[in-house]
Amino acid sequence: MQLRRVVVTGLGALTPIGNSVAEYWNGLSNGVSGANLVTKFDASKFRTRFACEVKGFDPLDFIDRKEARKMDPYTHYALAVAEEAVGDSGLVSDQLNLDRVGVIWGSGIGGLRSFLDEAIEFARGDGTPRFNPFFIPKMISDIAGGYISIKYGFRGPNFTTVSACASSNNALIDAFNYIRLGMADAIVSGGSEACVNEAAMGGFNAMKALSERNDDFATASRPFDLDRDGFVLGEGAACLVLEEYEHAKARGAKIYAEVVGGGMSADAHHITAPHPDGLGATMVMKNALADAGMKPEDIDYVNVHGTSTPLGDVSETKAIKAVFGDHAYNLNISSTKSMTGHLLGAAGAVEAIASILAIQHQTVPPTINHFTDDPSFDPKLNFTFNKAQKREVRAVLSNTFGFGGHNVSVIFKKVD
Repeated sequence: MQLRRVVVTGLGALTPIGNSVAEYWNGLSNGVSGANLVTKFDASKFRTRFACEVKGFDPLDFIDRKEARKMDPYTHYALAVAEEAVGDSGLVSDQLNLDRVGVIWGSGIGGLRSFLDEAIEFARGDGTPRFNPFFIPKMISDIAGGYISIKYGFRGPNFTTVSACASSNNALIDAFNYIRLGMADAIVSGGSEACVNEAAMGGFNAMKALSERNDDFATASRPFDLDRDGFVLGEGAACLVLEEYEHAKARGAKIYAEVVGGGMSADAHHITAPHPDGLGATMVMKNALADAGMKPEDIDYVNVHGTSTPLGDVSETKAIKAVFGDHAYNLNISSTKSMTGHLLGAAGAVEAIASILAIQHQTVPPTINHFTDDPSFDPKLNFTFNKAQKREVRAVLSNTFGFGGHNVSVIFKKVD
């Protein structure tokens, strides 16, 4: 069968460095750090006391007060970015066939704040169950996508992908496939996460995954730096409206980029550590290129997973060299997590927007906070350290890897 082309016609972002797409790009292109001391709870007794929080966000700007009380913050974030993206796309009209518009969302954890609050209240009591009647709907990972579909009346495919930090890239690939196979005309896709709380911070600290650079938190996310010591916890959301190309053209939609391929793989190695030789990462990038019908030389920029962990950064770089060969030296490579922190299940969608905006602006956002070269990395690779770089950006490959060994890559291309 003839596969249909899929394009991106709407964007929405809520990040630690900007609460809209325009603000987000301004933060990225200027190398702004989103890290600061935690304000959402008392972190004074935690080994890590900082994070990349969303700042100045009021859910009541998007949601009725009564309804907002029935939702976890991760759903607040999802509805906010969906409103920006759907409005940006101009998708909703009297002519839209709502049966052929879906919502495929991603979240690694879902309503952890709601779960934690209910557990604390129960533990404080006498054992009598007094749970909020909205506890389960607030907590479950699929509810954000459900709320988006209810708000706009989208009756097409609706589900949530859960693959840890690869979740929203998985959602984008599923949305891409449903549209190119003719099962939908448009899908609202992305991811949200709201995990700056005691449970997430304590859990990641216990496994020694987080940076503990409390005396210099603004520079704590240091991908590819010799002194990197873990990732910085982030939160937020991003939304993309994916649409069939002819459907978008027929209604005169603005087109940001084309989605041309996606790959998935598993490390089958360890629950948290990447394969030391980057085998899963190598396979997933090769799978994405094959799906897109592209050669390594067709890619100009790789937005890497690049979490600032000692093992992860090394294995991903090995994989890039294995996939791209000599062309690796012509690539720009950057980790936008150096600015946003790690948004867990929302990371893929947030970084997809960074990739698309790199194409739009012909500018590669930087990997900030680089101070000391690490001899583990090939010095001839261009990690776009500390300052954005102007260059021709025709196509971008974006990587996300999740605990459990889940690997997902998506390729975006300038529309011909």
